[in-house]
Amino acid sequence: MSAGAAERPAVFFGWRVAWAAFAIAVFGWGVGFYGPPVFLHAIREARGWPVWLVSAAVTCHFLLGALAVANLAYLHRRFGLAAITRAGGVAAALGVLGWALAREPWQLFAATPLSAFGWAATGAAAINAMVAPWFDRRRPAALSTAYNGASVGGVLLSPLWVALIAAVGFPGAAALVGGAMVLALWWLSARFLARTPAAMGLEPDGGAPPAAGTARPVPQTAALPGALLWRDPRFATLAAATSIGLFAQVGLIAHLFSLLVPALGAQFAGFAAGLATACAIAGRTGLGWLLPPDADRRRAAAANYGLQICGCLAFFAAGGADVPTLLLGVALFGLGIGNATSLPPLIAQRDFAHADTARVVALVTACSQAAYAFAPAAFGALRDLLPAAPGAAEGAAPAVFLVAAGLQAAAAAVLLLGRGRPSGPWTVRGPTRLRPRPSPSPARSPLG
Repeated sequence: MSAGAAERPAVFFGWRVAWAAFAIAVFGWGVGFYGPPVFLHAIREARGWPVWLVSAAVTCHFLLGALAVANLAYLHRRFGLAAITRAGGVAAALGVLGWALAREPWQLFAATPLSAFGWAATGAAAINAMVAPWFDRRRPAALSTAYNGASVGGVLLSPLWVALIAAVGFPGAAALVGGAMVLALWWLSARFLARTPAAMGLEPDGGAPPAAGTARPVPQTAALPGALLWRDPRFATLAAATSIGLFAQVGLIAHLFSLLVPALGAQFAGFAAGLATACAIAGRTGLGWLLPPDADRRRAAAANYGLQICGCLAFFAAGGADVPTLLLGVALFGLGIGNATSLPPLIAQRDFAHADTARVVALVTACSQAAYAFAPAAFGALRDLLPAAPGAAEGAAPAVFLVAAGLQAAAAAVLLLGRGRPSGPWTVRGPTRLRPRPSPSPARSPLG
């Protein structure tokens, strides 16, 4: 046995990074994604401000977060993954404290850039950036492990926010949770994110570095620097499909509890929401560990949308009253929730050059976040416009499930449209011949 092999740890360090990313995701989603709906209620109760005003601040939080995510790959290159993650934890804590202490509406909006940056630095693109350098063949399993922290963050921190706000007030709750987030992310960043496989003498998935003189495999996909990426059909279809799919998913999730209450009651509707989260963890874990390395990941994502379509159709068939069918819809829709976040980075890994993957994931995440920021309001308007089920409460419109199903079907179709597309921008020259355009010099803008 070689000395290098003897010194290599029994447990691949990349799995420790994945579990560190899991813990970061618990805070990231628990504060930046699941927190704002709780904050909305707390601010309304404390200040008496109208719903539209506080809702506008939540939308601003997600839109500014999308702008930060679009530049996340550049920030990681410029300042380092560990430093940006630490800064994100501090920004999230200060931002939420600003929400809690706001006495005037302008102060609420002034706090959103901080909370938005915190969410961007600990959200989906950031988690992918933490895990991706350590895994290639095993990346689906590693990402599913890390992204499960998002679901756990909703399960743990949503009720914790409610309990702490009731016990010590919103400012006290913000100080406690924010302080815990800063301390946890500071330590995790130093212990796990400051290291790289190359610095530890490791290859992705735990392999040993190649022997001297051994040629590394040449990537089969050309890089797309600068604006070339935006004109690439694979990027365009991935960004559009993810945006449409998450718009439908986030919009429906935002209203699912209230849509279930008429048939299940508030207590059992809460249990049903928990069932959806449990199914999300099960679906993400199952796909992450069982997806073959050579699988067509766009087809897998389209099938995931198909599963959610079945869930939406079950919701519609229940007519707002049939409890077993409603629970079937919760389970089917829930199984696809987690994969809607974890599959796009896996598609990016397969479809794009290694040098482009982080930027692709960041820009796709930014596009989808900018889209779903408006989803709760849009679905709320649909509930007011669409007809309600006979005898159901006002706003309990089962037709909204058909809208969600149609959006998921559109997302699947757009995603499949990008299968097998060539690299780079293309123009039609003649009746059937496709020729690549010459590549311009790489752009240096942080937005790529």
